[in-house]
Amino acid sequence: MSTKLKNTVHLSESAKVDSGSVQPFTRSQKVYVQGTRPDIRVPMREISLDVTPTDFGGEINAPVVVYDTSGPYTDPNVIIDVRKGLGDVRSPWIESRGDTERLSGLSSHFGQQRLSDAELTALRFAHVKNPRRAKAGANVTQMHYARQGIITAEMEYVAIRENMKLEEARAAGLLTQQHAGHSFGASVPKIITPEFVREEIARGRAIIPANINHTELEPMIIGRNFLVKINGNIGNSALGSSIEEEVAKLTWGIRWGSDTVMDLSTGKHIHETREWIIRNSPVPIGTVPIYQALEKVGGAAEDLTWELFRDTLIEQAEQGVDYFTIHAGVLLRYVPLTAKRVTGIVSRGGSIMAKWCLAHHKENFTYTHFDEICEIMKAYDVSFSLGDGLRPGSIADANDAAQFGELETLGELTKIAWKHDVQTMIEGPGHVPMQLIKENMDKQLECCDEAPFYTLGPLTTDIAPGYDHITSGIGAAMIGWFGCAMLCYVTPKEHLGLPNKDDVKTGIITYKIAAHAADLAKGHPGAQIRDNALSKARFEFRWEDQFNLGLDPDTARSYHDETLPKDSAKVAHFCSMCGPKFCSMKITQEVREYAANQRIEAVDVDVAKGLAEQAQRFKQEGSQLYKKV
Repeated sequence: MSTKLKNTVHLSESAKVDSGSVQPFTRSQKVYVQGTRPDIRVPMREISLDVTPTDFGGEINAPVVVYDTSGPYTDPNVIIDVRKGLGDVRSPWIESRGDTERLSGLSSHFGQQRLSDAELTALRFAHVKNPRRAKAGANVTQMHYARQGIITAEMEYVAIRENMKLEEARAAGLLTQQHAGHSFGASVPKIITPEFVREEIARGRAIIPANINHTELEPMIIGRNFLVKINGNIGNSALGSSIEEEVAKLTWGIRWGSDTVMDLSTGKHIHETREWIIRNSPVPIGTVPIYQALEKVGGAAEDLTWELFRDTLIEQAEQGVDYFTIHAGVLLRYVPLTAKRVTGIVSRGGSIMAKWCLAHHKENFTYTHFDEICEIMKAYDVSFSLGDGLRPGSIADANDAAQFGELETLGELTKIAWKHDVQTMIEGPGHVPMQLIKENMDKQLECCDEAPFYTLGPLTTDIAPGYDHITSGIGAAMIGWFGCAMLCYVTPKEHLGLPNKDDVKTGIITYKIAAHAADLAKGHPGAQIRDNALSKARFEFRWEDQFNLGLDPDTARSYHDETLPKDSAKVAHFCSMCGPKFCSMKITQEVREYAANQRIEAVDVDVAKGLAEQAQRFKQEGSQLYKKV
């Protein structure tokens, strides 16, 4: 055994959770909402707020409940050991349906080879169960159940999760104000019910990525009539990273709000790394199987075969991958359309398939074998994320014939997947100027019959290397508003290098802002609760509440403390921007106090009275705009 592998083995045996990922947020507690079954316990984060200062009326402020993707990691009552993985959430639900069976071993030839390799024994995750698969002739997808009229435990779970105790918030007066949204045809109900979830999945407008072998999963939903979700990417590379580092990236990403995570590993020990990630993930895990298939043939795309790719799909499905990006829309006839592009084919998966097609002068094998892929997907309930292998990699290439030709093919493939009751979402660009973004969304809805759209940004300009989290965040907010269901984050290192932890956090927070802005614009019920609470805290100078209600309390607190570090500054009625004499909110409060002391009911009432008197005088003097003096 090599020294390098020995070091890696030692690291995996002593693997510990990243300490920064398990700290509960300040003034927050994990709460669980009970479903109709005792084993449906839906986690949320409840933020406790201070009492309004007596100067502002001394009001008690109800706690605010927010969506929580962090899983058990931020629950102080749960002991986390990444070597054992997370607790089982879904096995009782799956077993009660009676349509799956536990296999005697792995079906994948590659998986069997890895299992028999003695050198990898200590590197492997130690607590792996034999995988489940659908019984002969059975279909175990959430779409299949939905079309049979069945509301699964997963559907009830996500309905509870999407509502975030909305009815209680309304009763507590947390939603006295919410602007009407413009949903561009989306049908967002006032309350999410399990039946509504079932209907949306049956229709194909939403998916619950939930492989039957990922039982640690806390189910979530992706669809235009639900909260906009975000995805974060992790994965080792040929440059190397350890298993512990990849698990740390996972836990760090979900702490800050990543709804799903894609493992894009291309380095060594992909199989073993993925097992550790899935066993420790409460969120859906997606992959691009062609990446691992390419590693198996030494990086030579022309050596790929359908048989090897099929075995890779089964290998990953039996580990518990929840959704596959498959570039089945990269057809031989579309490749020449990219020849005059500024940036050609920028998708790694797209370029792999294009090279294979040209090398063999045959059609894409994932396209010609698509029905067989569907058979695999429905045996494990793996969702499709149909890849946009011909997405534009520059503003100049946006909305061209290659991109839209592939999109039309993805629409055709969606209908085939739906015939098999396989859940499907569609991937989108990329680099698109603002004025062309809505055309992308509209065409996707038309071609793909409202299947969920999942986009990378899009980046709205190409001139800001180092700031592409901002250039893409602009496009992400727009396309989320127009109907995109999930946004793939972009970090400041996009196009430049591998992101570190700070870059990952920056990318996630940027995209949480974009997703929330889209929810507000769509008029999603309850979206404005957090905004209202934070604005009230800001006006009342409740500094700690302002920090804690924010998406990134740590950064907000540190920025404040750079100039006003003392504890007394956290109860001050001003900030360092304006100082004590020029704070607009402080002055507003003083005006209100003056009005109250003068027995004026309200400043606006007094002003209105004065304006009415002046209007009456204007009429009495002949309503003349100008008069001689």
